[in-house]
Amino acid sequence: MQKQIFRLYPPPFAQVNLAGLYLDHRLYTLGTADKPFVYANFLASLDGRIALEDIHTGETYLPKSLTTPADFRLFLELEAQADCLITHGGYLRALAQGRLGNILQIGAHPRGADLVEWRRRHGLAPQPAIAIASASLDFIIPESVRRHRQTVYIFTGEGADPVKVAAWRREGYPVIFAGRGEMVEGGRLIPLLGRLGYRSIYLIAGPRMLDTVVRSGCLHRLYQTITHQLMGGELFRTMVPGPELGPAGHLTLRSLYYDPAGPGGAGQWFAQFDNQ
Repeated sequence: MQKQIFRLYPPPFAQVNLAGLYLDHRLYTLGTADKPFVYANFLASLDGRIALEDIHTGETYLPKSLTTPADFRLFLELEAQADCLITHGGYLRALAQGRLGNILQIGAHPRGADLVEWRRRHGLAPQPAIAIASASLDFIIPESVRRHRQTVYIFTGEGADPVKVAAWRREGYPVIFAGRGEMVEGGRLIPLLGRLGYRSIYLIAGPRMLDTVVRSGCLHRLYQTITHQLMGGELFRTMVPGPELGPAGHLTLRSLYYDPAGPGGAGQWFAQFDNQ
């Protein structure tokens, strides 16, 4: 029997299947090259934690109590609809060190095995392209990316180390400047990806990239899973690390679902917000 959750908004209240919930949003049809459809997905506790920091090592980690199979399935459904994934050097470093799992390929996890065929039926490429945002340019391209022949672009700021820029270009990877300093700016990155032909862009790059994409007005939809737990923790990460956003951060609720069987017996909400 398929897992079911409850639709709270928009009315009417209804019981719905979890599998296929986000596929039905047809995100891959909403963007154009002139205006790519950009969406992000975050998982947070009631007190706003998206990750904690180890006070001894300084490493950031995702507490296991914050993750659920249901949330991961929906993450994979969003990934399956993307022409291009935006990730960052920090994730690739953590992946190489074994601190995080690989989420860069469609069908790599049993919960998303059906999504390979789903992409084929809907005329999408077997795998999305990968845009890596990095100021330091210190990371390793995973072997799985080469094995699946995924297109890779490296984006950095104009202040990046020219020696490292040249080294990546010698390896055959395009390095594109998308920021005036060392950091990548959302307002430059998204139009560049549009000109490269990408219409459906999934942001999986973390809070700093979310911050710059929101401030530039380039984010169209935010998906957020909110687990019904107070996490605490003296050192933690939240969704937007920058200064006050003001009206740029004002969102409109599009839909809200409730799963009573969330982490550790707590429930969770699956919320979607539109930004334009």
